[in-house]
Amino acid sequence: MSDTAGGEIDWSLTTWQGARREQMWRWVALPHETILAALEEMQEIADWLHSARAKSHTSVSAPDVLSAEKDTKK
Repeated sequence: MSDTAGGEIDWSLTTWQGARREQMWRWVALPHETILAALEEMQEIADWLHSARAKSHTSVSAPDVLSAEKDTKK
């Protein structure tokens, strides 16, 4: 396994808290324009997922689906 540039592994980054802290430090280091563009893109993706989920809902309930499957197996 290869080590980091300093020759030592920073084990604090292998925990949930350490990874989150590193993620926040990297986010803060980004230019403001990049942060705004990323936030706008995340909002577009969230909107798209929300509309896709709304379109996929049907009026068929789970028990109706199960009884329909039983009828087709006969």
